[in-house]
Amino acid sequence: MGLLELCREAFGAGDLYQVLGVRREASANELRRGYHRVSLRVHPDRADPADKERATRHFQILSKVYAVLSDEEQRALYDQQGIVDEESTVLTQDPNWDEYWRLLFKKITVKDIEDFEKKYKYSTEELEDIKAAYEDFKGDMDKIMDSVLCVDYTDEPRIRQIIQHAIDSGELSSYKSFVNESKRKINARKRRTEKEAKEAEESREQMGLGEGDDDLKVLIQSRIDSRKKEMEGFLTRMEAKYANKPKKGRKKATAKK
Repeated sequence: MGLLELCREAFGAGDLYQVLGVRREASANELRRGYHRVSLRVHPDRADPADKERATRHFQILSKVYAVLSDEEQRALYDQQGIVDEESTVLTQDPNWDEYWRLLFKKITVKDIEDFEKKYKYSTEELEDIKAAYEDFKGDMDKIMDSVLCVDYTDEPRIRQIIQHAIDSGELSSYKSFVNESKRKINARKRRTEKEAKEAEESREQMGLGEGDDDLKVLIQSRIDSRKKEMEGFLTRMEAKYANKPKKGRKKATAKK
């Protein structure tokens, strides 16, 4: 069975880009992030024993998809003709895909994240990211709070104040979704994030995650059920941030609805 058929069987998608969840024009960094994001869901280390074999097969297929699209010649062939060269060394060399994955994605520790948070919060970099998120999501605070690094519900008053000050100064546009957000929606977001934070901490304790070195899959697993996979999103956003520099605050002259 060829790679495209395997993708349909395993992921329900016969298009390699769809498997990674990226656009056809994706850059090398976008491809890598897509592979990273999907691999965190299907990596065998995260599967129950009964599902280990199936997870391993899906992970191998996913890794082959990334290998094809990250190879300039193989990607060009696929883009132009819609086919995969099943005889190419990219697919026939049969590498250890788990080792390949670990070479691409280095280990990260709890201390790494804590150190980053201390440096990032209240920085100029954070300020510009907040403004960019506000414009990107048209003032939707749910999406802003999910997008900005290192924040939780306790940071929301500070985030809102930053945005409101930029609106008042004319640096940012005034979106109704922000200025007229209902108290009901605000309270619902607070309840949701409080609940998810509690679940994350319980999961962390169950995993026995302390302050020492733990590899990426343990960090991700420890918060799998919190804030839409909070740590997964956090690490993915960190990777995205440093692959693509944050956008600077953009001035808009007219109000948006």
